[in-house]
Amino acid sequence: MTSEDGFEVLIAGGGVAGLTAGLFAARAGRRTGLLLGDDIGGGHLLSVGRIEDFPGFPEGVAGFDLCPMLQEQAQDAGVEFVTSGLNALTPSDGAWTATTGDGEIRAGAVVVATGSALRELGVPGEAALRGHGVSDCATCDGPLHRGNTVAVVGGGDSALLEALELTNHVGKVLLLHRGESLGGQHTYAKRVLEHASIEVRHSTVVEEILGDTVVSGVRVKDTGTGETAEEKVTGVFVYVGLRPRTDVLRDLLALDDDGRVPTDVAMRTVLPGLFAAGDIRTESAAQAVTAAGDGATAALAAHRYLADPGRTWPVPQPRGASA
Repeated sequence: MTSEDGFEVLIAGGGVAGLTAGLFAARAGRRTGLLLGDDIGGGHLLSVGRIEDFPGFPEGVAGFDLCPMLQEQAQDAGVEFVTSGLNALTPSDGAWTATTGDGEIRAGAVVVATGSALRELGVPGEAALRGHGVSDCATCDGPLHRGNTVAVVGGGDSALLEALELTNHVGKVLLLHRGESLGGQHTYAKRVLEHASIEVRHSTVVEEILGDTVVSGVRVKDTGTGETAEEKVTGVFVYVGLRPRTDVLRDLLALDDDGRVPTDVAMRTVLPGLFAAGDIRTESAAQAVTAAGDGATAALAAHRYLADPGRTWPVPQPRGASA
């Protein structure tokens, strides 16, 4: 069955959650389509140089190796990939109509796994200098700053991992974190704090990214003393959290205060036949391994839903919904 005919299970999102959902739906014998949208190749995980906590890879695995393997596995199972993304969803006679950039697709069940986008600082100079020293990909742009000093903004897993990755290329990394202690995994934090090429600045926020045509520095503020200073850097790598990509669902159901989708343990939303998986669901751990688990759970729940002639939807009101 082609996208013109529709699918039994349609998945939106080509990251780990979406690809795993596609794999399990197809292996369950369902005609499965997957809207890649902006996630061609695996989404932002594709730029991660080394994932150390994904099971089965004791030496770690690069995102640009893992994601294509997942996509190949899903394709071999029978998933049909559609390059366009999801623009809108409409309930239609016990099924769903998905509006994409290339037209409408009908589906019996839909798994939304559109993932997250990196949040921006929202400070002067950030937008103007993106691609000219402002980046969110250490693997891609680290070599451009060989021997120089760069700043990494953030204190979570992504910031710590990218700071460590940058030490393979640059002379020094300034890790600027607004908190009093690092928020990432203990293993990563320990490495960062012990690394001779990384200087950690706690209680520090970036007020402006400096430079005319390329980044030349940052203006920072100590939140404890209120003092400001300028630091010379040639690059600024921003990792200050994730924003769920759920705009397409805002008119369909209530999201939680973070913009995520409340679900039950089977990844069911309050709407029959609509599932959410990965970073976009409430209380997601936002890890690759949990995204994979969410995708598998959602796909199997969709399979059971489609196998139910009465299409019952015994889903309780999920926690976390906004009033």
